[in-house]
Amino acid sequence: MKGIIFTEFIEMVEEKFGFEMADKLLTQPGLKSDGIYTSVGTYDIEEMLIMLGKLSDESKISIPDLLQTFGFHLFDKLKDLYPHFTSGAKNSFEFLSNIEEYIHVEVLKLYHDAELPSIKHEIDEEKGEMLMIYKSQRKLSDLAIGLIKGCIAFYKEDIEVKVVEFLNEGKNVKFLLSKK
Repeated sequence: MKGIIFTEFIEMVEEKFGFEMADKLLTQPGLKSDGIYTSVGTYDIEEMLIMLGKLSDESKISIPDLLQTFGFHLFDKLKDLYPHFTSGAKNSFEFLSNIEEYIHVEVLKLYHDAELPSIKHEIDEEKGEMLMIYKSQRKLSDLAIGLIKGCIAFYKEDIEVKVVEFLNEGKNVKFLLSKK
C-alpha cells in the first residue's frame, strides 16, 4: 500500500484523536516499518490493519466507521493535492465515472507499483442513479464509501450511498448512489 495512505491516515488521527493517539498507533508492536512512513514509500497493509485495530480499541469506534471517516478525510486531501482530477468534472457522477479510465491511469504514472482496486460503473440518468462495482483483494470497501461520500460533499450534492451487494468479505462490493 502506498505511503501517502499511511501518512494521511496518521494526519487524520492527529487531527481527530490527538498526537498522543497517533503516537500510540505508531509504536504498536508488529509494525515492520517501525511506524516510520513516507508518502512515496510502499508498506504492508497489515500495518494499517494493526493501527486500525488499536484505534478502534482505544476510541470504541468500529473499524468500518473509522475507514469511512478516513476515506472522507482522504478525498479532501487528494482533491487539494491533485486539483486537476476534480476540476474537469461538474458533479459526483461525472467524477466517479472517471476513476478507472482517467484517475487510476494517472495514479499509476506517479506510483508505478500501486495496487488499485477495480471500479466499474453504470449510470441511469433517468433514475438519477449510479451503480459502482468495487473489486479489490484488500477488502477496503468502507474506505471506498468514505471516499465516495467525500466526493459527494465536495460537489455539494444530496446523494444516498447504499451497499447493495457485499461478497467475499468485502472484496467485491456494489454500491448504489441515488440522487435525492
